Amino acid sequence: MKTRSAKSSIVAALGFVGVVVAVAPAPAHHSGAMFEPEKVITLTGTVKEFEFTNPHSWLYVSVRDAAGNETLWGFEAEGPSALMRAGIKQRSLQPGDVVTVRTRPLRDGRPGGAWVTVTKEDGTVLNPHPNAPVPISTPAN
Repeated sequence: MKTRSAKSSIVAALGFVGVVVAVAPAPAHHSGAMFEPEKVITLTGTVKEFEFTNPHSWLYVSVRDAAGNETLWGFEAEGPSALMRAGIKQRSLQPGDVVTVRTRPLRDGRPGGAWVTVTKEDGTVLNPHPNAPVPISTPAN
């Protein structure tokens, strides 16, 4: 009897360890470490696509620099349920819309960042974190 109980305990312990190992990477997925924590820049451009998807939504905006060169920027936001709670719907942003995006840029310099706010031409501000303080913009480098 003790042998069977010991085997059951070992199986239960291994199962518990397996669950812990499988769940451990989940918090890392939600890290914001790839974004500049203290820097917010402002960009204006034209919406190319708004992916209202899980686990994260993406807004793609074509931005022209002073020389006229066009760069496609990607801005990451929360999934649809969080955006809907903030009043942002799947049809809130359409291809061709001109928007001004405030973003925490990627640390590695690629054209992307975390969506802070988006202001549409009509003045509507789309803020995925309406209860959080909005950071002040910093000059772009």
